[in-house]
Amino acid sequence: MSDLAQNFRRIGLPRRMGLNTILLIAVPIAYGIVSWLILRSAGNPPVHFRIDIAPLVEAAFVVKLHVLGAVTAFVVGIVLLRGVKGSGLHRKLGYTWVAAMALAAISSFFITGLNGSHFSWIHGISAWTVITVPMAVAAARRRKIGKHAKGMTSAFVGGLLIAGLFTFLPGRMLWSIFFAV
Repeated sequence: MSDLAQNFRRIGLPRRMGLNTILLIAVPIAYGIVSWLILRSAGNPPVHFRIDIAPLVEAAFVVKLHVLGAVTAFVVGIVLLRGVKGSGLHRKLGYTWVAAMALAAISSFFITGLNGSHFSWIHGISAWTVITVPMAVAAARRRKIGKHAKGMTSAFVGGLLIAGLFTFLPGRMLWSIFFAV
């Protein structure tokens, strides 16, 4: 083993990074670059935090359903990830989370606009969520808890955190709700 590798071992860096670790590093970097490019192309307008819910109030009904499902799934998902696993409460909240994720994912197919009237890559995450979440529920019913945990965690990270982060790009509705440009 080289001296450099031994130094990394001593300071406790992992031998291999998992996919979640790579995503947690790469996605915010990609988000920052894309946001910077969008703001730069708009002439670098000043950005100020403020809340204006007018864009959400004026949005189509399907957008409101989508936001309701996503916010509900995010809040319940955090409670589930932080709480005790396997309890009756976990099961009830889990089904609530599955319903909220289904609402968010299915409603997203009726929302276009990022690529004109075509689907965007975010719809690919929705399709993946529609497939992954029922498979993770089936895994829990079959007592394959490892598969269940991996499927649900990946749906939370991909379907809520990553897709949710990119809804805050400059020019998108959630950006206009929280930031003045």
